[in-house]
Amino acid sequence: MYSILVDITKCTGCEKCVKACIKTNRLNPDKADYDRAASKDGLSENRFLSIIELKENRFARKSCMHCLEPSCVAACLVGGLTKTKEGAVVYDETKCIGCRYCMLSCPYGIPRYEWSKTIPFMRKCSMCYDRLVVGEMPACVQACPNEAIIFGERKELLAKAKRIINSDNKYIKRVWGENDFGGSSVLYISDMDLTKVGWKSDFTASIPDLTVPLVEKTPIIGGSVAATLIGLTWIVNRRNKIAKEKKQETMKGEKNEQ
Repeated sequence: MYSILVDITKCTGCEKCVKACIKTNRLNPDKADYDRAASKDGLSENRFLSIIELKENRFARKSCMHCLEPSCVAACLVGGLTKTKEGAVVYDETKCIGCRYCMLSCPYGIPRYEWSKTIPFMRKCSMCYDRLVVGEMPACVQACPNEAIIFGERKELLAKAKRIINSDNKYIKRVWGENDFGGSSVLYISDMDLTKVGWKSDFTASIPDLTVPLVEKTPIIGGSVAATLIGLTWIVNRRNKIAKEKKQETMKGEKNEQ
């Protein structure tokens, strides 16, 4: 299983990874620049990857974590999201019904919705899955000039991350993504707090099981909503029918008076 290791100490905030992501995914660069300012974390349907400023001249990337046990996959009612053997969590828009459960279930708040489109879809990083299957690395990794993000097998990168943080005291003795929410295919090492990127100190448990009650209740919720809509439709139609009959009676009475 492939993974990406992010070393915060090497990121200069150059955003070459962001530009490579936009180009590779054929996103609109003008809208992406606008979304950078409009979005709280820089992510949007036009920006699958963003650079967060942790403090002056210190930066970190943010994108889909490609969880090992993705809550978005567990929450999707139609199989529109899949965890692949390569490590990427990929999205199939042909199956999407627009329920947005994936957005609600993601512990990192990553998936974004195309609110401005008539027929919207969910958008997020796919870890350049089409490149992975032909033996190429993700575009963001290839574009990084400082090796702040590196690509490889998860086990190997995890071992490398631990060697780095154990050999240099500047690093916090933690590999973010190792076990958080069941672990992820994107790992971080850092010398400073990553709260601004969306990490918390208590990210330990896997949460797909938290989405199960919601998914199981969907038929009940859907049935209740459907019953309510049917009832409202009957009431509206009944009122329209009564109003129509009264209008016809009034017109008939006026005609008889003439």
